[in-house]
Amino acid sequence: MSNSKFVYVTYIRTTPEKVWEALTTPEFTRVYWYGYHQETTWERGSSWKLVNQEGKVADSGEIIEADKPRKMVIRWRNDWSPDLHAEGFSTCTIDLEPDNELVKLTVTHEIDKPESEFIKAVSGGWPKILSSLKSLLETGNAFEATYDKVKK
Repeated sequence: MSNSKFVYVTYIRTTPEKVWEALTTPEFTRVYWYGYHQETTWERGSSWKLVNQEGKVADSGEIIEADKPRKMVIRWRNDWSPDLHAEGFSTCTIDLEPDNELVKLTVTHEIDKPESEFIKAVSGGWPKILSSLKSLLETGNAFEATYDKVKK
């Protein structure tokens, strides 16, 4: 069986430590991820949840790897859409590589299912989220959006 894969690469003018902090700190995450935050200890094997601003779990899974400030791997399943949930677990790998005064941030999200609707969904979401993160870290301002706009 072939898999579906989404890869996004961006460069952010900051340090790997700052990107890691932004990715893993709920207060920071809420700012650029449109009110969402992650609940986990970031320890291998710990549960992971992506929670929306109303406190509902949008996605869940577990931490497969957390190598601060270089790499995290999350076993990830959608919890709000029955169709996407039925596709099962995906793997999200986030790599941070220093590049002089920049950080190369690579997100690879994949699932063992051809023509995955889940991967289609994240391929629309990740660019908005990561662009908002980049803007926040470089300018101090994240993108403004409402929960309803992001959910669509």
